[in-house]
Amino acid sequence: MKEAAGEANLTVVAIILIAVVVAVATPLINSLMKTSANKACCTDAGGVWSNGTCNKPKGDTTGQYREEDYKACVSGANSEVKSNSNS
Repeated sequence: MKEAAGEANLTVVAIILIAVVVAVATPLINSLMKTSANKACCTDAGGVWSNGTCNKPKGDTTGQYREEDYKACVSGANSEVKSNSNS
């Protein structure tokens, strides 16, 4: 009986450790996905990603950067990240 109780305790400890790892990793992965989506939207809109924001490229006189496209892309991308994390 002692061996069976020891194995049950080990199983409980393993399940708790897995739950802790998942609880810590999920927000980190979600944050990385959101940042990656924002960077991609910035590049697609003709911007340059720096210091956590999308900026107009220096010396851009051609008007290649489209802030409205960036904002539309970000709102769509972030809603996709939220819906995927809720699945």
